[in-house]
Amino acid sequence: MARLTRVCPVGVPQHIIQRGNNRQVCFAGEQDFAAYAGWLKDYSKKYQVNIHAWVLMTNHVHLLCTPRVENAVSSMIQALGTQYVRYFNFSYDNWGQ
Repeated sequence: MARLTRVCPVGVPQHIIQRGNNRQVCFAGEQDFAAYAGWLKDYSKKYQVNIHAWVLMTNHVHLLCTPRVENAVSSMIQALGTQYVRYFNFSYDNWGQ
């Protein structure tokens, strides 16, 4: 069954949690935190999402953000997740696990 569309009204702050697969570690070193934070900055600008606060834990992320346009948060998280998982899998030779 397809996932239901998220309600994400423009101009309303959202608390987003993004977890590692099966709650596994998704940040193994300082360079991982830096890479994610850099892409978060880039994609928040690209998709017009204001980031108010963020916390990067070893196995998950918390974001407080406000979309400025329709579907902005979903688009940002999808792009960020795709970029980061490619980076992580390449960096740690973590394919198909």
